[in-house]
Amino acid sequence: MSRLARPLLRWLDRLETGLIAVLVLAMVLLAGAQILLRNLFDTGLDWADPLLRAMVLWAAMLGALAAVRDDKHIGLDVLAHFVHGRIRRLIHFVTLLFSAGVSGLMAWHGYGLVMLDYGGNGRIAGIPSWLIEIIIPVGFGLIALRLLVHAFLPARNEAMPVLAPELP
Repeated sequence: MSRLARPLLRWLDRLETGLIAVLVLAMVLLAGAQILLRNLFDTGLDWADPLLRAMVLWAAMLGALAAVRDDKHIGLDVLAHFVHGRIRRLIHFVTLLFSAGVSGLMAWHGYGLVMLDYGGNGRIAGIPSWLIEIIIPVGFGLIALRLLVHAFLPARNEAMPVLAPELP
């Protein structure tokens, strides 16, 4: 990796993590305000609940993207616990490619969803529906890209527990 790419990637990682933190903080504050308004004043913000649902979608997608970035995502690696060496790396490679394919498929269909709503006038808390849904194809597309990159790089998390003895 070039000397220019490392600081840029670190900056993007911090930006992504900061965005998730701000989003979660905003969700907590908005949900807390909604609770206080309902319990103390028998009122509430009509737009808060739909906006909170949209924020949960964004936080989930950004969190999944960060998990893939740090190689801490859910993986189908049961077989990898019983093999070692090149076979283990091959299984890791195949599962990452499969996951990238599924994520790419989700991005494609998410794009179709966004395009369905793009022409309409649906709104969630005053925000066009397609603008809220855009995180689905963008998030899954970036996840697919990261999984592809990880497939061709050495695994970050080589400390996977070994459940079977290595054969000579």
